[in-house]
Amino acid sequence: MTSNADLIARRNRTIGPYSPLFYAEPLQFVSAKGVWFTEANGDRYLDGYNNVPHVGHANDRVVRALSEQAATLNVHTRYLNERVVDYSERLLSTFRPGLDRVFYGNSGSEANELALRIARQLTGNTGVIVSDYSYHGTTITLAQMTTGLTTREPLGAHVRTLRIPDLDSDPRPEAEVLAETLASLDASIASLQEAGFGVSASLFDPLFSTEGMPRVPAGLVAGIVDRVRAAGGMVIADEVQSGFGRTGSHMWGHDYAGMDPDLVTMGKPMGNGHPMSAVVTSEDVLDRFGSRNEFFNTFAGNPVSAAVGEAVLLEMEAEGLMPRAQELGGQALARFRELASQHGDFVRAAKGTGLFLGLDFAVDGVPAPHLAKRVVEAMKARKVLISRIGRDESVLKVRPPLAFGAAELPILLDALEASLAEVRV
Repeated sequence: MTSNADLIARRNRTIGPYSPLFYAEPLQFVSAKGVWFTEANGDRYLDGYNNVPHVGHANDRVVRALSEQAATLNVHTRYLNERVVDYSERLLSTFRPGLDRVFYGNSGSEANELALRIARQLTGNTGVIVSDYSYHGTTITLAQMTTGLTTREPLGAHVRTLRIPDLDSDPRPEAEVLAETLASLDASIASLQEAGFGVSASLFDPLFSTEGMPRVPAGLVAGIVDRVRAAGGMVIADEVQSGFGRTGSHMWGHDYAGMDPDLVTMGKPMGNGHPMSAVVTSEDVLDRFGSRNEFFNTFAGNPVSAAVGEAVLLEMEAEGLMPRAQELGGQALARFRELASQHGDFVRAAKGTGLFLGLDFAVDGVPAPHLAKRVVEAMKARKVLISRIGRDESVLKVRPPLAFGAAELPILLDALEASLAEVRV
């Protein structure tokens, strides 16, 4: 077995030292199955974090679909093949009426880039509104609107940001918070118009995941949608973290949040680790864009990817993963709330829905990222993996594969209870 130190040294000499690693002492995994990792030394770790292996690591149905199709045919969409049409029909059946056309890509970054390109062309504007702590991809366009990660590119002149409020940390009346946030949005829209950019689109994750899953005022999401549309812009919902049944109650985060999008982007969980993404939109939008652009992507929509994507949806249905997420997520959230109350001197609130949960750490109203980090490391010591989110990295991020089951939930909750008690000491 290669030691971690040797592997890190080789890693730094090849892909460089700037690609981040989790944990004070990184883990070297050699295999995974379901919701369990196996480390190089043989130890097993419960995956309470990763949404990429949505239906479970090395899922049998997905692996079989990939292998069988790869052994049969893999071509691009300039040739007719029924597989991509079958998958498209199945995928689009999960959306509300009116969202009935799909473009394919290979990553969430590609999907968001395409959605922004479509919005620019169809509106004639270039201005974009994002949250002031968010991340949507790695392209130049997206780097210019990244506010939740360090990038060398400055915020684009055509970009305006919106602070997403959190009622768990803002003691003011909800109506006052809502009015202030929407007034800020109005000012951003006016600024884009005065600068000559106009508004092409808003781009938000419906759960505001990177922002720390804030508890937003009722009416905020609808208010954003109404104002962006009134300004001539299009609404893009980034479902990379919020979608595919993650909330338990809804297949898509935009339906959960009450967002009415023109364009829906998705990636990671779509292929359970296989690189694929999509932009879902309306017939009208596809026709207006497609009739003026010969859009083609060599690997997007290939039969292997279509087979994998369809297998993910079939596995979700066969195993009842969305209702399971609702049931287990409800149980977990109740326990999270109990723990928040028990440790109220440093845990401000429990957060989340379905199998996307968190605890917000603060002492005397001041975010406490050092405590959140200690809990993450304490959980790792108990062989349960989670992470942190939020502008202060003070919110625990518990977002396991949807294959997470009733047998694993007590393991995670007991480890969390013990880790919180350890931090308290």
